[in-house]
Amino acid sequence: MKRSLPVWLIASLMTIGAIAQDKTEASLQAAVGKLDNATTAKEYQQLATEFAAIARQSPTSWLAWYYAAYSNAKTGWLYENDGDKIEPFARLAEEQGKKALALLDTARQKEETSELYCVLSMANRAWVFINPMSYGRKYGPIAGQYVQKAKAANPANPRALYLEGWEKYATPKMWGGDKKKAKELLEHAQQELTARSATGNAPHWGKREVEELLSKLK
Repeated sequence: MKRSLPVWLIASLMTIGAIAQDKTEASLQAAVGKLDNATTAKEYQQLATEFAAIARQSPTSWLAWYYAAYSNAKTGWLYENDGDKIEPFARLAEEQGKKALALLDTARQKEETSELYCVLSMANRAWVFINPMSYGRKYGPIAGQYVQKAKAANPANPRALYLEGWEKYATPKMWGGDKKKAKELLEHAQQELTARSATGNAPHWGKREVEELLSKLK
């Protein structure tokens, strides 16, 4: 005969789960607040460690893994001119990004999936920074493919628009670079960022990066 769990036990388990969820959200909120003000590779590196710790405590939180991956990818980008330091951050960013992606229903959670494709694009681009001649042909196209997948999942994602704009800006004209198109994409990203909330735990980075790149296209 199949036995049901006592009502009091079910209620207790639900309460414990809710408390754990609230603790994760509070930890994420505090860390995201620091992330919003981070500017240096060292700060992003420290935040990557903090987000990874939250993710290990709450392994089903895609956001915790997402932010750990993003912080590592951003660290790699900030070391663009110091390629010897990039590899561990690029590797971790890709590993953590894929962990986050595995927690999503990619068919239904389109916006969340789009955000993770952006981070995976950044992780692959970081590999290119290590040595463009050696890694560019392998990782550059993968980075570009992830941007297109991010846009397909959510065409209005400002971070996908920023990354595509960055590609058009940074790529030589003979290989498809286009400063005019870059500006159009970045202005579109700026409009989308302005229309969205820049607070909370959901991904909202990009305003600073877009403005910095647009300043170079005036």
